[in-house]
Amino acid sequence: MALIKSISGIRGTIGGTPGSGLSPVDVVKYAAAYGTWILQRGKGKKIVIGRDGRISGAMVSSIVSNTLIALGLDVVDLGLSTTPTVEFAVPEENAAGGIIITASHNPSEWNALKLLNEIGEFLDEEDGAQVLAIAEADAFKFATVDKLGKLSEDDSYLQKHIEAVLAYPLVNRDAIAAKNFKVVVDAINSTGALFVPALLKALGVNNIIVLNEEITGKFAHNPEPLPENLGDISHKVVKEKADMGIVVDPDVDRLAFVCGDGEMFGEEFTLVAVADYILRHKKGNTVSNMSSTKALKEITLAHGGEYHPSAVGEVNVVKKMKAVNAVIGGEGNGGIIVPDFHYGRDALIGIALFLSHLATSGKNIDQLRRTYPNYFISKNKIELGNGLDVKKVFSAIQKKYKNHPINTEDGLKIEFETDWVHLRTSNTEPIIRIYSESDYEGKANNISKRIIEDIRELM
Repeated sequence: MALIKSISGIRGTIGGTPGSGLSPVDVVKYAAAYGTWILQRGKGKKIVIGRDGRISGAMVSSIVSNTLIALGLDVVDLGLSTTPTVEFAVPEENAAGGIIITASHNPSEWNALKLLNEIGEFLDEEDGAQVLAIAEADAFKFATVDKLGKLSEDDSYLQKHIEAVLAYPLVNRDAIAAKNFKVVVDAINSTGALFVPALLKALGVNNIIVLNEEITGKFAHNPEPLPENLGDISHKVVKEKADMGIVVDPDVDRLAFVCGDGEMFGEEFTLVAVADYILRHKKGNTVSNMSSTKALKEITLAHGGEYHPSAVGEVNVVKKMKAVNAVIGGEGNGGIIVPDFHYGRDALIGIALFLSHLATSGKNIDQLRRTYPNYFISKNKIELGNGLDVKKVFSAIQKKYKNHPINTEDGLKIEFETDWVHLRTSNTEPIIRIYSESDYEGKANNISKRIIEDIRELM
């Protein structure tokens, strides 16, 4: 069992004893702490909630909504939704905050409370620390019976979100519709099955094949959109002679594409392609986290902009984007953030912009991919054993590679001439992530293997 408290929210495996997993007691505790924080801020009493399609979603959502109501807060429940849709809905509703009930790319036994402020953005470190302090002190007071909050349900935000995507100036619906694309979608048994086909139809894409479209939360494969998990859609794209495949994670904030030949476009290059399109139409700066491909920097410089790296985590990327006035940003895991749409990773606006780029490029998706560098990122992880001193491990590795450029802003990033490796503890799992990039796949893998051997020796 696991319970993780971080800038990515309160995340844990369902069940177990309180404090060791995301039990009902823990859901009440952290929902009450968040609700108390909302009341202390005095910015209103309305909270928007929504959930992805995982097995525990309805149960956790019910506990969250009733806990908030017990504090005297009014809840607007979007039901089955997506992370970006809830982010979009919070300011639309003039709400004081929002909670998204999703564990994103984690397996089905996980769930989480992802906490938003009044502008629909994730809580920063300071605000998150305040919520955790309230939780640890049990410093909440529930309302009397005559001051309980109210629950309302609103299923209109699927359409509202899609309409906002279509209204975005750089989304070219006519060009997309004229291409008559044939698309395979992997909805991973979650809310992408509702939102992605609806968006595609609104964009004029009518030839759609949906894999894993039943919203059961029993994910047909590991839900993280990595190449090793996408064999089925790769084969289906080739078999159906489709133009492309579209892959989202369970809460639809990450986005990956499959080329017509069944090869991966590369989740790292989702952001690169969308940034290329944006920068062709508006000049400006870009941001990605330091575990993302260096191709974004190269594209940005080619368009006359400046590239800025950030620490990993959506809230960190958003903070840096605001600081440098970026016109596009995100994360190499397929997360697209379009700041004048909203400051959150959003696969729906990402799909629309990518298809607009493809439709106006005069190329098919395979040809478009070949216009970008062939860099490879090797993504690995090591599970953290109980009592492991990660700081001590990182310090020893830093000492070993002291003759190379090193960045310690977020874990440990080491540069080797044209290659790099980034080690950091995960915000969402009890693991160390090891990402490395090179112009050859084998070389990237070997860099990671060397670092993993270093870590194992120290462990």
